[in-house]
Amino acid sequence: MSSDTDGWVAVGFSSDKKMGGDDVMGCVHDDNGRVRIHHFYNVGQWAKEIKRNPARDEEGVFDNNRVTCRFKRPLYVPREETLVDLHLSWYYLFAWGPAIQGSITRHDIDNPPVSDHMISIYKYEDIFMPSTAYQTFNSPLCLLLIVALTFYLLMGTP
Repeated sequence: MSSDTDGWVAVGFSSDKKMGGDDVMGCVHDDNGRVRIHHFYNVGQWAKEIKRNPARDEEGVFDNNRVTCRFKRPLYVPREETLVDLHLSWYYLFAWGPAIQGSITRHDIDNPPVSDHMISIYKYEDIFMPSTAYQTFNSPLCLLLIVALTFYLLMGTP
């Protein structure tokens, strides 16, 4: 994942197009210059950090006011309700925003981008969101990059 921000960037997997009950993986830039991968679960309109983080093989960098990271995580973990089964299709929620001392704060825009239909990581999807409301994302190519990296990184074996 990558976004022009000095704070955080995240992708959520949702059964609807709204926050609440969503599995979220985020890259957070902390005050020491490191980028760390965090696991969140959206409870209503708030992202609650889950201490048991499924991310592995983590890499993160902050350069030129851009947070970039990559990681692997299991597609499915039985009896783990904060991790959705990525064998299934989900709406993708995209968000980014500022961080304070390595903790995320509210995202920058009122209505962050959401995929218009449920997406399977097993099928290539070209997502284009032409709205000017997302120009802080730089271009639809940046959104596509996040989706492509997410698909690639999540294909690792559990």
